[in-house]
Amino acid sequence: MTRRGQRLGAVVGAALLAAVCASGAEPSEIIRTASDLGPLPADRYDHTSQDYQRSRRASALLIRQCMAERGHPGFPLDPRYPSDPIVATAVTTDYGALDLAAARRWGYGWDPAKPLAVQPKGRRMTNAEYADLPACSTWANRRLMRGVDLTRDWLYASTRVMDVDKAVGRDPRLRATWDAWSRCVADRGFTRYPDPVAAFTDRSWQRGSDGNTRHTRRERDTAVADVTCKRRLHTAEIWHAVQAREQAADIARHHDRYTAGLRALRTYRANIAEVLRKLGRRGSDAAR
Repeated sequence: MTRRGQRLGAVVGAALLAAVCASGAEPSEIIRTASDLGPLPADRYDHTSQDYQRSRRASALLIRQCMAERGHPGFPLDPRYPSDPIVATAVTTDYGALDLAAARRWGYGWDPAKPLAVQPKGRRMTNAEYADLPACSTWANRRLMRGVDLTRDWLYASTRVMDVDKAVGRDPRLRATWDAWSRCVADRGFTRYPDPVAAFTDRSWQRGSDGNTRHTRRERDTAVADVTCKRRLHTAEIWHAVQAREQAADIARHHDRYTAGLRALRTYRANIAEVLRKLGRRGSDAAR
């Protein structure tokens, strides 16, 4: 992003914030997910869900090649471990609950029939394969990160998240918005949380190792009040606008580092593309 683009992003963010604050009507489009709010300035400097999926595929192809060289032909692209590990899922949130229908049914959790963690589809690897897997995984990771300075440039934007979030949390307009939301939820007979994240992460919901909640009546009713108040007060829209402004300002202050991080990300994507082009044509589904 150019410096002119950064200044423009800050101006647009401020204009949106002013418009949302001045508006008393319901938004023309209902916000159900964070993506409905639109992109943020720092998004282009971070990897995407598509990057993640493509990197997983490329890594699997590289690992299979390495395993074949170590005497394990036919290693699956998506193998299960010799014994199923205990997996704990960490759940994060940008703006808390946003979908009213989901809040009514699942509270701060989700449909247990649709788990966040997807189980491997390939066969179970042997103990001998499992013994060689760490070395092949390390080799595959080095190949995908070739040409990237991991100590300085890699995902620089992610190293700025904490500082930017602190600046967002100090914004007086956002704090006033959170306070109004908090009073709104309390007026409906529920806990007066300091902000929507506190409601989402309340230990009373007793999240399990999979990250899901118990969907109790109290939890669901709280989530409904939470989302209803957000919609009435435009909480997520104002929050998003403040984030956009603070991110644009941070990008302007650290322009060279963000630019270097973007170059590293593009190198990583090019490495992934090369692996997929070279190895993805070799009957990649044959060993599943």
